[in-house]
Amino acid sequence: MRVLILGGTGEARELARIVSGERGFDIVSSLAGRVRDPLLPEGEVRIGGFGGADGLRKWLTDHGIERVVDATHPFAATISANAARAAADAGVPLLRLLRPAWTPGPGDRWIPVPDLTEAARAAAGHERVFLTIGRQGVSAFADLAAPWFLIRAIDPPTAALPPRHELLLARGPFTLDEEIALMTQHGVEVVVSKNSGGDRTEAKLAAARELGIPVVMIDRPAPAPANVVVDSPEAALAWLTEPWGKP
Repeated sequence: MRVLILGGTGEARELARIVSGERGFDIVSSLAGRVRDPLLPEGEVRIGGFGGADGLRKWLTDHGIERVVDATHPFAATISANAARAAADAGVPLLRLLRPAWTPGPGDRWIPVPDLTEAARAAAGHERVFLTIGRQGVSAFADLAAPWFLIRAIDPPTAALPPRHELLLARGPFTLDEEIALMTQHGVEVVVSKNSGGDRTEAKLAAARELGIPVVMIDRPAPAPANVVVDSPEAALAWLTEPWGKP
């Protein structure tokens, strides 16, 4: 079975690893190419866009893809929407592998916001802000001249940045002790995060809880439609190994 995994996440890499050990599968993992030095999954990998939904539909048809797994980041709304449309147009079953969202627990001081614009408004009232949303979307905070920002990302942002900032290039996972030390060292007063879920960067939330620091939490975009939605690579493998005709 020819399977396309739209990846770039730890779940996508784990799925590629476990499916590579199964007989009867021909896996291609696709990465958007937005990270300069990505962590590559096992097996065949392609890097770069498809040219929108129409380009992806053509690619699926030309390469004989029989099932698609959308295991992209929960905030990769454009590629997920393109995948839903392309798979439907090509008649290829689509599974969404979506990690569970984080939920606040006892001691958490979350400020839920719907988008980056509202996150910037919430951060504007603080003097020292820890921005942990990756490099995309940082420009939403560029007009905030008063606060100082600690901006953590894997690669340097290419858009406008707030005038007062320090850029920290780092890739998770991070430990609780590391996050507490980082926030304490920089006098962080508020953390801004996307609700990405997963355990690679969850320690920042535990650190904020320990230090009594509020977290501006950006809600996930509405998910694109899919035939099936699961929350683990193991469940995705079970779907892939079901008999054809039972997606």
